[in-house]
Amino acid sequence: MDLGVDFAGVRFKNPIVAASGTFGFGSEYCEYYDLSKLGGICVKGLTAAPRLGNAPPRIAETPMGMLNSVGLQNPGIDAFIKDELPTMRRYGTVIIANVSGETVEQYAAMAKKLSDAGVDMIEVNVSCPNITKGGMQFGTSPDSVAAVTEAVKSNSSAPVMIKLSPNVTDIAEMALAAQSAGADAVSLINTILGMKIDTATRKPILHNNIGGLSGPAVFPIAVRMVWQVSNAVKIPVMGMGGVMDGDNAIEMMLAGAGIIGVGTACIADPYAPLRIIEEIKLYLSKNSIDEVCGLTGKVILN
Repeated sequence: MDLGVDFAGVRFKNPIVAASGTFGFGSEYCEYYDLSKLGGICVKGLTAAPRLGNAPPRIAETPMGMLNSVGLQNPGIDAFIKDELPTMRRYGTVIIANVSGETVEQYAAMAKKLSDAGVDMIEVNVSCPNITKGGMQFGTSPDSVAAVTEAVKSNSSAPVMIKLSPNVTDIAEMALAAQSAGADAVSLINTILGMKIDTATRKPILHNNIGGLSGPAVFPIAVRMVWQVSNAVKIPVMGMGGVMDGDNAIEMMLAGAGIIGVGTACIADPYAPLRIIEEIKLYLSKNSIDEVCGLTGKVILN
């Protein structure tokens, strides 16, 4: 069987990608297994300057998921290119750099640096709910989505994928704006805004009060949005949001995703991506399917 996927001009050996924010730069996970077995790694969100992130507490467990308000803690784009990227290239898998900016110009400058450094793809985060500048403020308006997309595309020779926010009225409208501005792909969903309160203290658990909800609780919402977007645009879709097993991954592909991001599952089980790949193989074998890419968008509607 063929697990390979051609996605936005990039060849993935299989459709499973470690999603941004839960896999760091791969250095911790490579102690567990050979990262070349993954379809790709989407690195922790990068910013122009180093960020310490938000004050703790910034993680809270919820039924069927977790809230995070980490706030894009990262060493900055220059340190990533100098210290992390050379090692990541040796992993033998697709490297997707995730970037978040405070201005359109900042997004453009980061895209130029990463493109020149030779990353395989750039994921543009216009949907982070845990920072006060940039992030989600760009992802809630079609005009700003288009402006960021156009600026990044003008400064990148690498394919550009726009990461969309679910915290909008019409996510398909945002995807169409990205497509019209030249995006090569879109990814969705980012986390959904949530809150958890300690009833003993009557205070929010998170120092930032609110955070992004991820995990199995958001999966049906993610599937619905992937289906809506994939039917609205002609560019490929990377689906993510609560994928915990191979059946979830197959469901997301049937909804229209070409590749799948696995995030929160990696925190619960470092081996989750490998297990999901094996479960996809089992599904293909049981159903006499030769190519995994043939599943994309093949949901049979009522």
